[in-house]
Order: sequence, then structure tokens, then C-alpha cells
Amino acid sequence: MDPGPAFSVYILTVETAQDYHEVEALFDTCFAPGREALSSYRLRDDVAPVTQLSQVARDADGILSGAIRYWPVSVAERSALLLGPVAVHPTRQGEGLAGRLIRDSLALAADQGWERVMLVGDAPYYGRFGFERLSSVAMPPPTNPDRVLGRALIPGAWDGVSGRVTRRSGD
Repeated sequence: MDPGPAFSVYILTVETAQDYHEVEALFDTCFAPGREALSSYRLRDDVAPVTQLSQVARDADGILSGAIRYWPVSVAERSALLLGPVAVHPTRQGEGLAGRLIRDSLALAADQGWERVMLVGDAPYYGRFGFERLSSVAMPPPTNPDRVLGRALIPGAWDGVSGRVTRRSGD
């Protein structure tokens, strides 16, 4: 699939400590106030993101246009990645940048040996990236179970995996 001309203006790099405050401001811009009250944030408390998968996208002028983060979690003592948040600045939305961040980082995760990824999100949107409902995986309440989605990075990686999602220290 041809990603189109808009992609040529973005440079994706690993998020660094110098990017942190700018990325947090982007997340604040893109998400409702109180985003950190969501149950998925309890899995991130005092846990470092997976550095090599957490990326920023900057335009040709170096302006932050998008960001994605991943966190280590466990389901029934099996490791998994929790994708999110992913955000694109409102002035850059509609250019396919979120899709590029998701596809590129999923490919990196597979290359680094991760087997499974999950998120809390809209099935119609994330389904195009291979995510499906994880009916046997439970996020901390009050998460809507219909929004708990997963993608196997190797065939069968989610087979037989069931239980509650719990925090995990960085891998």
C-alpha cells in the first residue's frame, strides 16, 4: 500500500526524555481533560514505557506532529504490550500519520520479539491494523470489555491467554 506523499514530511524517532513535556502537551491537546483517570493509566503508574517502541513524529521543521507509546503489561503472567496513547496534532489529523505510527511501531515490536499487543479502543478503527476483541482478557474496571482489543504479532500468540491485565516493570 502506498502511504502517500504526506508521509515523506514526517520523521519518526524514538521518544527521548527531551520530548517528554512536548509529548504530554500533545496528549493533553488531543484527549479530554482527566485522561489520566482512565483505568489504562493505572497500568502505567510508576512503570516506564517501552523505550524503543515509543516514538514521536516531527515534520520537516522539527515540529511535533504525533506520538505513540507502549507499556509492558501481563495477562496471566504472559507478557504483552499495551499500546497507547497514540495522538496526532489536530492540525495534522487526516493525513494518515496515526496509521503510520501504529504500523511502524507494530513492525518494530515484532522485530524485537514481542508476541502480543493490546489496547483499549474502537474496534472499527483498530481492526484495520489487525486488532480484534479479546473476550477473555479483562482490563481494570471500569473499562468497557468491548473496547479491549488485541493483535498477535506471531500466529496464535493470544490463543489460550485469559485473565486480568496487570502492571509489569519494563522489559
